[in-house]
Amino acid sequence: MKIATWNVNSIKARLPMVVDVLKQLDCEVVCLQEIKCETPNFPYMEIEELGYHCEVLGQKSYNGVALLSKYPVDDVVRGLPGDDTDDQARYIEALICSDRPVRIGGLYLPNGNPAPGPKYDYKLAWMRRLHAHARNLLASEEPVVLCGDYNTIPRDEDCWDPAVWRDDALALSDTRDAFRALKYAGFAEAFELRDNRVHQYTFWDYQGGAFTKDHGIRIDHHLLSPQAADRLTGHEILRKARGLEKPSDHVPVIVELLD
Repeated sequence: MKIATWNVNSIKARLPMVVDVLKQLDCEVVCLQEIKCETPNFPYMEIEELGYHCEVLGQKSYNGVALLSKYPVDDVVRGLPGDDTDDQARYIEALICSDRPVRIGGLYLPNGNPAPGPKYDYKLAWMRRLHAHARNLLASEEPVVLCGDYNTIPRDEDCWDPAVWRDDALALSDTRDAFRALKYAGFAEAFELRDNRVHQYTFWDYQGGAFTKDHGIRIDHHLLSPQAADRLTGHEILRKARGLEKPSDHVPVIVELLD
């Protein structure tokens, strides 16, 4: 089973490019972030024509996540548990009913800038909720994959210049500590298991020729429960997608699990 995560930065604005890339990926499951449309306005027809079931949690103009699956899905969760007052569309989860089922959560973690401040407080609170939910998922002893745009640079080697990012919410010590806490709880990072080279990026800003200069950061991740990590056979960052016409500033990141 191939599972991709991809922040598309507005699916309506980039639909032809998204459809072309999805065809190239040929993944059984794709988690999308920043779809930037309300749930009824998601382009269901175009995506379903590619063979996907679509589970969507949208929001007008901002955020929004979708889970696409070529397998039937069950037990869909919309919204990260732990705060009924949170109306930001940042989490969707479902059981993928393949021959060897996998539970997949697609997430768009808050950016948190400027930090310190209310937005950073929200980011850290959201990460604490994610940690609590992740621990509950681990207790089920199911294969679990939590993937998405974590808005977290795990280490200095995951950005082009640590000095530039030192005071950014994506690289602050509290952010990195909260990300590591997920791994201490029992999740493994697919990139670390199958690659772990320095300066491998998943995001390049639109400004200042960042992609041409390779001024990027790695913020899109797959975290795997032990039962999923045991099935991990591959990890790929689809860098070439950033060079397409009207690209997202993120590229797809793909893992492969044994069926």
